[in-house]
Amino acid sequence: MKFVDRIEESKRLKQVINAAKPTFTVVYGRRRLGKSTLLTKVLGKKDIYYLADQTDAKLQREVLAKMVAAVIPEFDKVVYPDWSSFINTLNHRTTRKFTLCIDEFPYLVESSPDLPSVLQNRLDTKRLKFNLIICGSSQQLMYGLALEATSPLYGRANAILKVAPIKISYIQKALNVSAVEAVEEYAVWGGVPRYWELREEYANLREAVESNLLSVNGTLYEEPLKLFKDDIKDMVKTATIMSYVGAGVHRLSEIASRCGEVATNLSRPLAKLVSLGYLTKEIPFGEDEKKSKKSLYKISDSFMNFYFRFISPNRSFIEIGRAAPIHATIKNQLAGYVGDYWEKLCRETVSGNELNGITYGMARRWWGHVSKSEQMEIDVVAESLDKKYLLVGECKWTNRENSNRLLKELKAKAEKLPFAKYHTIVPVLFLKNKPIGTMENVLLPKDVLKHAAALK
Repeated sequence: MKFVDRIEESKRLKQVINAAKPTFTVVYGRRRLGKSTLLTKVLGKKDIYYLADQTDAKLQREVLAKMVAAVIPEFDKVVYPDWSSFINTLNHRTTRKFTLCIDEFPYLVESSPDLPSVLQNRLDTKRLKFNLIICGSSQQLMYGLALEATSPLYGRANAILKVAPIKISYIQKALNVSAVEAVEEYAVWGGVPRYWELREEYANLREAVESNLLSVNGTLYEEPLKLFKDDIKDMVKTATIMSYVGAGVHRLSEIASRCGEVATNLSRPLAKLVSLGYLTKEIPFGEDEKKSKKSLYKISDSFMNFYFRFISPNRSFIEIGRAAPIHATIKNQLAGYVGDYWEKLCRETVSGNELNGITYGMARRWWGHVSKSEQMEIDVVAESLDKKYLLVGECKWTNRENSNRLLKELKAKAEKLPFAKYHTIVPVLFLKNKPIGTMENVLLPKDVLKHAAALK
């Protein structure tokens, strides 16, 4: 698969690499997002890229010295007893500015805890003659090494890049699929380029899922546990929480009850999963996050959501080599699953975007009572930045909907909202296929992907 997106990240890295003076850059993000590919794309032939591992410090220095020798002759002919002597000699022998990129930097620190302090000293005294980039997949460790106030490297970076999943607007071209298929594919694989590469090897989504997830030998069968291992100590509790949320348990009290825990005991692990980007805390539109008592926890990453919805509960079938029951479950529930993601995508697309000349703020779902006897839910709600308009949206991942009827019903519902007064209501339908009836205020997948691309 061709290298896609990463336009802004590439631009920023090239800026710091080509700066007049040597720079220090921190790059981090979860595994499989293409950080290494991004770095090697922007580095030049005279730059040095080194992928650290979990061997001892002496061997790491020997291996890195051999790589340096490719640009500084005979650099590997000397034995370096510590990182201080290594950095000093490298600095002394540097005759032109180049970039040294150390990938999986936490592995070096694991065997040499003094390394951040060594680098701090060189950075503070402005003695480095070369650019330094450190990169890592453990979000927690990279944050602790470079972004916490107590870290020796805190405040020293000229640039900090957190590599995030690729947006949906790129998957259509990457996999050569229709807009509808792009939504379905992204609902399963999310924005992880490595997963897209694995998907690309198969004729269709079903075959890709079967090979990579429905077999004990599948490349992604143990993927969530591998990701958690980078950042989380209590793997059992984490997997348990994710399994319950994936099964539809979203309220804190219910999650705690299923886990056999007091709710306050789950505050920290839930916050950790939110900070790592695996969970999101959803509250109704218009409510204060700190005060709302309606908070729901949802899995925010598409691949994780698919895994804990369909794979995790069926591991027993997979272990004995019987995929048929899982295929049947996925077939029966996939439309509903994709529909949930479609709602999320539509909210993301509206947020901060301009639709028909109106720019909207953050979009959220709304649910609650509109009277003592009537409850209501609206998929997408967003207020215009000028406070004049209120967009209310309904999302459908079904075929042959009647848009005239849906718009009429949606506007009637919106007028009951407690915060709708003094706003001009803008009803919008987000539909899978062209409906029966008007196309005014109707957005299809191709329209949503177009708007999503514009946000880049």
